[in-house]
Amino acid sequence: MRKIVAALLLAGATLPAVAQTGSGGSPALKGVIEDHWRWWLSVNPVEATGLGVRDYDDRIDDLSLAARDANAKTEKAFLSRLEAIPDSGLSADERTNKAVLSWMLGDDIEANRHGERMMLFTTYYGWQQGFADMADNLPFYTRADYESYLKRLSLFPAQNGQGIAITKRAVKEGYVQPCSVLGGFADTISATVAGKPEDTRFYGPFLRNRPRDMSEADWTAMKARAVTVIRDVVTPEYVRLHDYIAKDYVPHCRKTDGASAMPGGAAWYATQVKAHTTTGLTPDQIHAIGLSEVKRILLRMDEVAKKAGYADRAAFIATLRTDPKYYAKTPQELLNAAAWQAKTIDGMLPRYFGRLPRLPYGVRAIPAETAEGTTTAYYGPGAPESGISGTYFVNTSKLSQRPLWELPALTAHEAVPGHHNQIALQQELDLPDFRKHAAGFTAYVEGWALYTEYLGEEMGLYDTPEKMMGRLSYEMWRACRLVVDTGIHAKGWTKAQAVAFMKENSALSEANIDAEVNRYISWPGQALGYKLGEIRIRELRAKAEEALGPKFDLRVFHDAVLAQGSVPLDVLSGRIDAWIVGRKQL
Repeated sequence: MRKIVAALLLAGATLPAVAQTGSGGSPALKGVIEDHWRWWLSVNPVEATGLGVRDYDDRIDDLSLAARDANAKTEKAFLSRLEAIPDSGLSADERTNKAVLSWMLGDDIEANRHGERMMLFTTYYGWQQGFADMADNLPFYTRADYESYLKRLSLFPAQNGQGIAITKRAVKEGYVQPCSVLGGFADTISATVAGKPEDTRFYGPFLRNRPRDMSEADWTAMKARAVTVIRDVVTPEYVRLHDYIAKDYVPHCRKTDGASAMPGGAAWYATQVKAHTTTGLTPDQIHAIGLSEVKRILLRMDEVAKKAGYADRAAFIATLRTDPKYYAKTPQELLNAAAWQAKTIDGMLPRYFGRLPRLPYGVRAIPAETAEGTTTAYYGPGAPESGISGTYFVNTSKLSQRPLWELPALTAHEAVPGHHNQIALQQELDLPDFRKHAAGFTAYVEGWALYTEYLGEEMGLYDTPEKMMGRLSYEMWRACRLVVDTGIHAKGWTKAQAVAFMKENSALSEANIDAEVNRYISWPGQALGYKLGEIRIRELRAKAEEALGPKFDLRVFHDAVLAQGSVPLDVLSGRIDAWIVGRKQL
């Protein structure tokens, strides 16, 4: 989750190329941070616009390998400058800034060394989806905003050409997604441009009110231009990509599921494990942790099932999966239930947090073209500078697979007090801009969100056996990930083995299990950060409770964890250890 934004500005206002870099007295470190931020904005032009920096409004991302190599070279230079700065002369905040930037640079440099860098899409995300999502993160207030957007739409043929060319090379060299995850994938591409241009997501900005600096005639003409660009420029490229994936890529798909089967795959998987967990744990160690967690959670699931009057968890889960009363009958009914759950939690938050974000969030359905093959829900960060709230996206496809008893845990994770609280608050922290906008360590971000599912027990969210089983099933889901991800990519498991393991141990529906296992196969390592991050945060809380005794305040602890922004787990541990020492002295 690399797209994170900063403090609220008036619509149309412009940020300087470099904003604050945080407190600290090292000119050398400040110089690296400022130079890096200028560079980062230049190579992330769409995100720069969302942040209010308008210097790159006529650009979209460069996907080329030449650009990747140039970026890695620049990052190596930044890393060398960082390494030349001794920690001994830095404040605690400066040491954290240095550590975070070093991690980010090191991850990018290492990722660029492997041939798997040419695999530009997963079942969860690809360049075509990022392009379709672009309008959700841009400002639309003035003629210039819309002109910039139309310009960017016109650039998609070049970007799509880069993506296809790189993917063709990847296929030739053995870096291709497995056959087992590609069913229906091509259809998600063509569905993006199905129907009239006015019906596509690309036309969405033109359904808004006319910009105040445009006449009605000019606005009408611009909307006509948008239809032409979508019809004649964008749509043919999505058809081109669909045809390539369906007719050329899929016939050359990989028959094996694990990353280790690709050239250098085992070494690459090790880098992904490190990047997403920010630990030195090996796949074998993580696999063992997962099995231990599965065993622990199974015992709790059995207890809940017996209290609900069932002989065992299997009988209870069978009822939960099949009884129609647990499922919404319409997409709107599911959205209403999710929104009600979110607002119920909103009212509880001040009892558990001393500082809450100012940015609100909304609830929306996941776009139809990707819904059937993606996860149950996800969070979209807001962009205050562009007038965009955070968004809790809910999957309203396959309603018979979206049980209402999952909503408390799901909402806690994806909305509040999970992703929205953490990410929106990070936008407001007194941190260097690169930490507010570009830092998104999976183990911290997802570990926090999973921790809030656990916190939901204390908040009273799971007030029925069904909801508690939903909470435990979600925790089991993340524990199973540790077993399944490492099983597939380090131990030779097949997709069928992974699906069977998750079906046996969790209460997830078959559709969710299939989508999730596809995600783990096509996006190695990412799923490992959730449980390992949650375990670390719970360990830090237990450590603080024991050390502080009556001085421990849960609200203050939560604020301390969130005050760091997204950081590697060892950095978080060090900062919380220092916080404990400080609290003892009060």
